[in-house]
Amino acid sequence: MVSKNIRYVGVNDHQIDLFEGQYIVPNGMSYNSYVILDEKIAVMDSVDRSFTQEWLNHLSAALEGRQPDYLIVHHMEPDHSSSIKAFLDRYPQAHVVASAKAFAMIKNFFGCDYADRRIVISEGSTLSLGSHDLTFITAPMIHWPEVMMTYDAAEKALFSADAFGKFGALDVEDEWACEARRYYFGIVGKYGAQVQALLKKAAALEISAIYPLHGPVLSENAADYIRLYDTWSSYRPEDQGVVIAYASMYGNTKEAAQLLGGMLQEKGEKVSLFDLARDDMAEAVEDAFRYDTLVLAAPTYNAGVFPAMREFIHHLTERNYQSRTVALIENGSWAPTAAKVMRGMFEGSKNLTFAETPVRILSAVNEETKAQLSLLANELCR
Repeated sequence: MVSKNIRYVGVNDHQIDLFEGQYIVPNGMSYNSYVILDEKIAVMDSVDRSFTQEWLNHLSAALEGRQPDYLIVHHMEPDHSSSIKAFLDRYPQAHVVASAKAFAMIKNFFGCDYADRRIVISEGSTLSLGSHDLTFITAPMIHWPEVMMTYDAAEKALFSADAFGKFGALDVEDEWACEARRYYFGIVGKYGAQVQALLKKAAALEISAIYPLHGPVLSENAADYIRLYDTWSSYRPEDQGVVIAYASMYGNTKEAAQLLGGMLQEKGEKVSLFDLARDDMAEAVEDAFRYDTLVLAAPTYNAGVFPAMREFIHHLTERNYQSRTVALIENGSWAPTAAKVMRGMFEGSKNLTFAETPVRILSAVNEETKAQLSLLANELCR
């Protein structure tokens, strides 16, 4: 139970190894579903099909013998929608409430759009359950086109679909911001403009609690979470600090990255160091957006740049990386090109300031390299 009239009926997934087939989730995932109990009953979303029966059991217990009137579908990604058919088979009198685009997806997934049981809603549509009056808010491309959210005026609650979600099951304690930030920039980060549009709508609402589809209900200081989402979606740095992301073939570029990190730490800078070939790429992306300064260090490879670095920069630019300071370190035994290639990959990025100090490693770190690194550390130090 999360309030007198709102019950939690979601599930925890500790079977999963990669969320969306790519994100490491050592603490699992939650697939959240809620029930609003009133004169009429609304169920908010379903869960991944691996947990259909567990979810239906939770739902039955929360209903205490009553029958649900509505299934409200906020998002059609399968981790939230793949139990829809099982619900509708179990409760044949229930109607489905969703956007027109969601119903098209329902037909794609299940071969039926439930034309005789559907309620199509759009921006500003309302639904009364009795004392709970629900208002629907469209949220396209956060992060699918059919997404909508629900505002419950009675509880001052925003059912936020995937927004404000995080990695991790609910039976594991961890820091919200870290895994919410990694989740945001990995999954939602490309759509900052759409998140900003949503936040403008949310500013007109009195929100006491946020009910996301992943992670805990945010019932204390909801405004703080909204402020973080504003920072993230406007691509402003959250903190001062230097992320050093490196790719190294034989250890020489790694040595330079570690030397620079040590120099910066001695000057009092917060440093976050990533080996792009071995560390979690999503965490490196997270910190690149969290902090205001980024150092990229990589060897030349096939007249370009080492593949792990190329992939990392692609992750950044795809998510509209901007408004940071970027420094480049290149390595090459002959004809170094890594710095030129890395800088060229940011051609479409906004408001980037590139450090003036060049650092070039010719095969191995030497005294000249160390002098260049020292100059770069001085330039980056505040």
